[in-house]
Amino acid sequence: MIILGLSFYYHDSSAALVRDGVLIAAAEEERFSRVKHDSGFPGLAIEFVLKTAGVTASDVDFVVFYEKPFVKFERMLLTAMATFPRSLPVFRESMQRWISDKLWIKPMMCRELGVPRSKLLFADHHMSHAASSYYTSPFKESAILTVDGAGEWSTSTMGIGRGNKIEIVKEMRFPHSLGLLYSAFTAYCGFEINEGEYKLMGMHPYGKPRYVDQIFELLKVGDDGSIWQNMDFFSYHWSTNDTLSPAFEKHFGRPRRDPKLQDQSLDPYYCDMAASIQRATEIILLRMVNHLHEISGGMKSLCLAGGVALNSVANYKILRDGPFDDVYIHPAPGDDGGSVGAAYWAYNHILEQPRGPALEDAFLGSEHSDADIEAFLKDNDIAFEKIDDDNEFFKRVAQELADGQVCGWFRGRFEWGPRALGSRSIIADPRREEMKEKLNEKIKFREAFRPFAPSVLEERANEFFEFPEAERHYPARFMLYVAPVREEKRSVLPAITHEDGSGRLQTVYKKTNAAYHAIIEEFGKLTGVPVVMNTSFNLKGEPIVESPAHAFNTFSLSGMDLLFLNNYIVRADTKKQIAETRFHLRHEGDSVTQMVS
Repeated sequence: MIILGLSFYYHDSSAALVRDGVLIAAAEEERFSRVKHDSGFPGLAIEFVLKTAGVTASDVDFVVFYEKPFVKFERMLLTAMATFPRSLPVFRESMQRWISDKLWIKPMMCRELGVPRSKLLFADHHMSHAASSYYTSPFKESAILTVDGAGEWSTSTMGIGRGNKIEIVKEMRFPHSLGLLYSAFTAYCGFEINEGEYKLMGMHPYGKPRYVDQIFELLKVGDDGSIWQNMDFFSYHWSTNDTLSPAFEKHFGRPRRDPKLQDQSLDPYYCDMAASIQRATEIILLRMVNHLHEISGGMKSLCLAGGVALNSVANYKILRDGPFDDVYIHPAPGDDGGSVGAAYWAYNHILEQPRGPALEDAFLGSEHSDADIEAFLKDNDIAFEKIDDDNEFFKRVAQELADGQVCGWFRGRFEWGPRALGSRSIIADPRREEMKEKLNEKIKFREAFRPFAPSVLEERANEFFEFPEAERHYPARFMLYVAPVREEKRSVLPAITHEDGSGRLQTVYKKTNAAYHAIIEEFGKLTGVPVVMNTSFNLKGEPIVESPAHAFNTFSLSGMDLLFLNNYIVRADTKKQIAETRFHLRHEGDSVTQMVS
């Protein structure tokens, strides 16, 4: 049985294909379209997952959308009516979008895919989140918590998964939302909503949580973690442009809006505000999981999903301080992961098919062969070297890293979700303190305070991080925990140790990522440190690279020293040959066109 799951028309559109309970392929549309957070119909992602499975749309048994558009439309209408006349501009703008596109998703999918209406199913938004985590987890039964900005009406749900069934037992409804609360403070601190939450989380260690009590003056928090916000302080429920009301600004002071300050400044007040909303978020989440543990009858396992599950700092504290023995988080817990959840909800919950295997890795994207890479390099007159023997090649990569080279690493299928996990990564030596500044300033062109992730051999993670029994914890493979670097190792790993002594670690599992594991292992033999510095293979504001063309384009525009495409090596001096040349990528991603500037 073949199920195609789709998520689109909000942000991070994606497609996923499940065949007989196995997730065959999943990808965000942005990887192919090259439009960051592409929210359009995921035609390129659909083409990819169908091709990977070797099927056509006519072979698909069901196409499942990740939410229910008419229920969401109801929420938009009722919210606009409740806040009229202030909501008139947002009502007008929303109606234009909904009447032109969003209400007609069913006929549009039938037209684009060439499938009959009888093959279309629609899941609840938060059920899609829950299903994405539970059905890909290794647990036979589990408590399930979903937390995000908003779905149709729900902003958070508590559920129970047993076998192939999920029951939602409690929900919290719009406009009261932990995800939107965190986003409000993202905007207050000068960052873009749905993009800057990572920055707020990265900034929080530079401050002190001085304003937690003032935050809690804006809301009531129940013993179960439910929140009831005083909406006089917020405007996201009725405004097209503003998240914060004048009352919010009066309560906390003027938001940071100067774009010159947003990228580099670490103003102490806004750092303290970031630390305060992070602490408040953790307090609320821990109340949620403690209550869920109680109403689940003391279940030992927890599945997390929704955009708030990308808060890796809070995730680690839920694991460490919460009542559950094990926690699982899908590698794409946000709306992109809704396509996976929708497909599994249909396959397991609706069609009552048996559970498939747990998702041990996130390598579900496209792959490019040696023939593809060599053709690209030759067609574009790019000088290269190739080392055929893998062991020799891995040793070479490790030596280049130990010598201080910053390298683009492109190998295998690209990663599902927002994290680079050693398939489309920029890697460097974590022992060199200057690497953090170099990568932020000259490679990524981003904020100076942003931290970098360590990739560590799974079997040796606890030597360098406070993370015992790493093999048990799948979310660490997906870079979804921020754990303390062991105190005695912080001077050894200065480039990846954040201001508070933590690191957003990725544990590298040999079985599922053998090549990346091998270079880290070789680096460990050379240096005594089986850890490499890892960041996503992209420039600021761009999607992670998908093809050799994207990889070379990013390499040529940055300060990287080497590019590794499978076993092919391109050196930085190649960029001198194209000093006055820019490479403009076609949407197909398999070639470049040279244009002399």
